[in-house]
Amino acid sequence: MRVLLVSNGNGEAAIAQRLAVALHERIPGLALEHLPLVGEPQSSPEATVVGPRAALPSGGLIAMFNLRNIVDDIGGGLIGLTIRQFRFLRKARGRYDLAIAVGDTFALFMTLQMRARTIFVGTAKSVNVARYGPAELRAMRKAAYVIVRDRATAEDCRARGIESVEAGNAIVDLHDRDTIVDLHLAGDEELVLLLPGSRAGAYEEASVLCAAFAAARARGVRIVGALSVAPRLDAQRFIDRLAADGWRYEERGDRDGRAQLVRDDARILLWRGGVGGLLAHAALVLGQAGTANEAAAAAGIAVAAIDDGRTRAERWYRMRQRALLGDAMLMLPSDPNEAGERLAALLADRELRKKMGEVGRERMGEPGAARRIAERAAACLNLR
Repeated sequence: MRVLLVSNGNGEAAIAQRLAVALHERIPGLALEHLPLVGEPQSSPEATVVGPRAALPSGGLIAMFNLRNIVDDIGGGLIGLTIRQFRFLRKARGRYDLAIAVGDTFALFMTLQMRARTIFVGTAKSVNVARYGPAELRAMRKAAYVIVRDRATAEDCRARGIESVEAGNAIVDLHDRDTIVDLHLAGDEELVLLLPGSRAGAYEEASVLCAAFAAARARGVRIVGALSVAPRLDAQRFIDRLAADGWRYEERGDRDGRAQLVRDDARILLWRGGVGGLLAHAALVLGQAGTANEAAAAAGIAVAAIDDGRTRAERWYRMRQRALLGDAMLMLPSDPNEAGERLAALLADRELRKKMGEVGRERMGEPGAARRIAERAAACLNLR
């Protein structure tokens, strides 16, 4: 049997890859392929990447009709890419037994061009931010099954005529297979995980995060940072950008020989592995990421983000994430010294961080969504 995953976004591509693992565990021998509408993820042992794809300047962030990002993406080939993907899906009719759309209803609309049985995993919307609109609901009614990110959204969809719907947030399971590492921190040191994101702007975001981290460390807080380098980004570009801010790169700096960046008393490890490998140690996440920030909240880690949105789309995205996570996320000012002061205060307040972690778990939901989605896929394939 053949199944196609269609994702629309960098984080959504990672979710699709996690679903691929769950699908293979539930349905051994499944032929699984993945069409990313945004980005250029690599094939995995579980799913082969197929179809037209390209890296776009915005990284897929064109919400709220952000004119600058739309113009940049059109210049980068967005229209031609979308047409090629549309044609690919039309030609794929009859090739797959099931399709799974991951992300927003545009991913669903594109997937429906195949006229295959379709499961929609809606990660992009929640009634905590905005309800699905009438046009979106019409597309969702064409899916065999719908999984939305929280119970309130599922109830809202059911009340509006979507019968085969349930809650299940696959972001919660995103890093549950990552290997936990021992960083050998000193007994009084705490880890701050820095998440600059996976888009092209991550190099500048890293500069902002590291400046706030250094300002907090200068206030005497005993912390070590770990800067997460997303798989498709260039570690050397991070090193070069941060060198301009005075960070010195050490190839084998820490106890285990991991590369690190040092400035005065501040020390930040360069981390190229799975984010889940560090979440077990993190006292706090300081992040400008999308899906990774939400995965940290799901793990019960307090999340802080810096309010430095340079474009309307970025400001909208951070506002949306704040609405999704509620009190699990603290917004910090853009000035690095002020951000460092607030960050130091949060690190000193264990009780507040504990409460933020509890809110994050509640907002993001229970683990196991990937397994349940795989069960729904098996049912659609009549394998129960």
